[in-house]
Amino acid sequence: MNSPPILVYLVTEDWYFLSHRLPMALAAQRAGYEVHVATHVVSDGPAIKSYGFQLHPLNWKRGNMNPLAVLAIIREVRRLYRELEPDLIHHVALQPAIIGSLASLGLEVVCLNALAGLGFVFTSRTLRARSTAAVIRTLIRGLMNRPRHAVLVQNGDDRLVMERLGIGADRIFLIPGSGVDTELVQPLPEPAEPVTAAFVGRLLDDKGVRTLVVAHEILAGRGRPIRLLIAGEPDPANPASIPAAEIENWSRRTGIELLGQVDDIREVWKRAHIAVLPSRREGLPKSLLEAAACGRAIVATDVPGCREIARQRYNALLVPTDNPVALADAIDLLAQDAGIRRRFGVAGRRLVETEFSAARIGQETVALYDSLLSAAAPLHAHVARG
Repeated sequence: MNSPPILVYLVTEDWYFLSHRLPMALAAQRAGYEVHVATHVVSDGPAIKSYGFQLHPLNWKRGNMNPLAVLAIIREVRRLYRELEPDLIHHVALQPAIIGSLASLGLEVVCLNALAGLGFVFTSRTLRARSTAAVIRTLIRGLMNRPRHAVLVQNGDDRLVMERLGIGADRIFLIPGSGVDTELVQPLPEPAEPVTAAFVGRLLDDKGVRTLVVAHEILAGRGRPIRLLIAGEPDPANPASIPAAEIENWSRRTGIELLGQVDDIREVWKRAHIAVLPSRREGLPKSLLEAAACGRAIVATDVPGCREIARQRYNALLVPTDNPVALADAIDLLAQDAGIRRRFGVAGRRLVETEFSAARIGQETVALYDSLLSAAAPLHAHVARG
C-alpha cells in the first residue's frame, strides 16, 4: 500500500489559512491527501490542528522585505520542504508564491502558485510600488514558468495578466476563490430600517474604504440617513493600511459604526441591507461571496474580482473606482428600492449555489491537484493513494 500524497499549504498567516483556504484543504484531506500547513502562527494554531492538519510554525513576519529576513525565511521554508519531501505545495498568495518558489529551487516537487488579486504592488500608483512591481513581474516570469510549476488565479482578468507576463497558458488555471459553505451561510431576512450598508474587509486604501466614507458624507448631505457598518481592521504589514487615527475619526461621525474583526460574518449581514466593496482590484472577494450567500444586494466597483460575483443589474450595481458620487448614487438607489434589493439578493444566492459553493470549489481544486500530480507522476513516490 502506497502512502498518501503529501500536500503543503504555505501561507503567511494562520488566520488567513482558516479564512480563505480551509474548504479546499478539507476537500483534499477527504480525498486522501496528508495535509500540512506552514505559516506564521499567532493564535489559530490549535484550530488548524483540530482539523487533523499537521502544523509547521514559521518565523515569518509578513511585509518584512529586509533582505536578511527574506533570505532567512527562504532558508527556513527550504529546510521544511527538504524534511517533508512533499508531493505538492500550494503557495497561497503572491509573497508565499515567490518565497516558496525560491525555496523549492532544485527540488523535485510540484508547486501550485495561487495569485489572488495581485496585491498592493499591482494596484498602487506610487513610484516605489511601480518599481517593486517590475521586480515582482520578473520573478513571476522566471520562477513560475519552470517545470512542475503552475499558476492558479481566481478570475479571467488575472489569467490575462499572467499570460501577458509570459506565463505559458497551459500553466495557468482558474478556480474562483475557495467557496462558501452554503449549508452554514444561509439567506437572511432584511433587518428593520434605517437602511444600512456594510463593508467587510481589511481597512486598506486599495479596498476603497476612504471612498466609501466620502460617499456616506455625500448621502448625509443629501438628507439620506444611510447607516454604515465597517467590519475589519487595519493591516500594518500592508503599505496601503489606513492609519489608526483616521479610522478612529470615522467612529466619531454620525451614522458610522466600526465593528472591528467579526468572528461570525452572518452577524454583520443580519444588520445590513446592502453589501459595499469599492475596491481597486480583487482576486475574488470573500466578503461579497458571503454577502451574496446571505441574500444581500451588492454595490461594488467594476474591477477584476468584484465583477466575478457582483454582476451588473443581476445581483449588483457596479460603479467606477475612486468615485464617491457614483458610489453614493448606487447605494441611494438600492436604499430606496426594497424590491430591487430582494431581487438582487435572490439572484446572488442562486449564483453562489451554482458557481461558488465550497463543495464545488473543493472538488475543482482536488481535481487540479490530482491532474498536476499525474503529470509529474514519474517524479514522485507518493502519488498513488492507498
